[in-house]
Amino acid sequence: MRALIVASLGLNIAVLVPVCFGLITRAGWTLAAYGPETPARGILLSVYLAILVGSAGLLLKPVPAMVAALLLVQIAYKLTTPFTVGTLANPVVMSNLAIAAFHTVTVAVILKSAGQ
Repeated sequence: MRALIVASLGLNIAVLVPVCFGLITRAGWTLAAYGPETPARGILLSVYLAILVGSAGLLLKPVPAMVAALLLVQIAYKLTTPFTVGTLANPVVMSNLAIAAFHTVTVAVILKSAGQ
C-alpha cells in the first residue's frame, strides 16, 4: 500500500510542478492545453497548487485516509473533464483519465487495507 501511495502522490507532484510553473509563467504550451488567460484558468491554478501542496505534505507524512480523500476528489474531477470540456482530444483530458485510473488503483488498495 505504501508504495502505491508514494507513487500516486509522486505522480501528482511530477505532473503538477511543470503544469503550475507553466501556468504561472504563461508558457506558450498552456494556451493550447488550457486556453487563454481567464479568471477560470487562475482558479484552476489555485486548485492545482492546493493539490500539489497537499500531495507534498502527505508524501512527507502519509495518512492513508487523507490520501484516499485527496485522490477521490481528483478521480471525480478528472473523470468529469471529458464532459465539461466536451472532447477527449484535449491532452489535459487524456492525461486526467490516465491519472484517474492510476489513482483508482491506489484508493482501492487503501480501502481494502482499511477493511482488514
